[in-house]
Amino acid sequence: MASGEGAGDPRAAAAASGEAGSKMEAEGQEGPALCLDLTSYQLHVLSEVEIPPTLEEVDLTANRLSSVDPRIGRLAGLRKLSFRQNLLDDAAVAPLSSWDAIAGLQELVLRDNKLTRIPDASIFKGLLIFDVSFNEISSLTGLSKVSNTLKELYVSKNEVAKMEELEHFHALEILELGSNRLRVMENLETLTNLQELWLGRNRIRTVNLCGLKLIKKISLQSNRLTSMDGFQECIALEELYLSHNGIQKMECLSTLQNLRVLDVSSNKLTAIENIETLTRLEDLWLNDNQIPSLDGIEAALAGSREKLTTIYLERNPCAKTSNYSSTLKQIFPNLEQIDSDIIA
Repeated sequence: MASGEGAGDPRAAAAASGEAGSKMEAEGQEGPALCLDLTSYQLHVLSEVEIPPTLEEVDLTANRLSSVDPRIGRLAGLRKLSFRQNLLDDAAVAPLSSWDAIAGLQELVLRDNKLTRIPDASIFKGLLIFDVSFNEISSLTGLSKVSNTLKELYVSKNEVAKMEELEHFHALEILELGSNRLRVMENLETLTNLQELWLGRNRIRTVNLCGLKLIKKISLQSNRLTSMDGFQECIALEELYLSHNGIQKMECLSTLQNLRVLDVSSNKLTAIENIETLTRLEDLWLNDNQIPSLDGIEAALAGSREKLTTIYLERNPCAKTSNYSSTLKQIFPNLEQIDSDIIA
């Protein structure tokens, strides 16, 4: 066992002494070990840990690993591999691309390490989930080599400035690029199976969704939007998160007949409008805007009057009126929550 933090951890000692083996047998039940879970053992190396050749899942989350044990490269049945929250840099993960035995890997998690570029994952021809969030990656260059079988891609909390090398991901269902340096939404038109798009905390000014008709969830929170234009063709949309922007008017939402959740809190809205045709709206977040009164709210939400269960209007001028809560309860008979108050 290496000296330092990992060596003094009783869980690390237990792993080296065989306790981890017992855990594997329990998780794999009878027969050969299928899963190795060493989460939070604070290990610096794996040299004293047994790695059975039958493993299908290896979870090394929250350790202190700065290299990839070559024995992992011989696990022919490996399907899931997580190095989340370790100390791996680009050189440390480079060997993964040359280990033919693990080419059947379906899930690779390298979240929260020290990567500065997209690792070479071209060897994994059936990859479904790829997570490189919380690193120091400045470009999506390298994604073109990732298999087009991918269903979930996570690159949040990096330093990416451009959406690129995404065009071949025809099977992609979830794309997470939040907390980067993106200014333009682009190269999405071929992602025809995309269902969730997370782009919060970027620098985007204009919505460009390229007609993604299957998408169900979109987050553009904490960007630089001033308009709600651009969502009209997303007819399957169920959840839309647009808080903390500079939006001045509610508009271009009438085609979103499947919308259940709408969050436009912390914007510059002065009226509730253009959503009267929405009949499935359950959650409406309008807090921290400039809405002066509740006059007209019944007509504005006529379509979802019976469906609405949650509404947030706190920190608007209208929320300071004496009959604020009672008026809302009277208009919307099935409300369960007004702001942070649960209705008994």
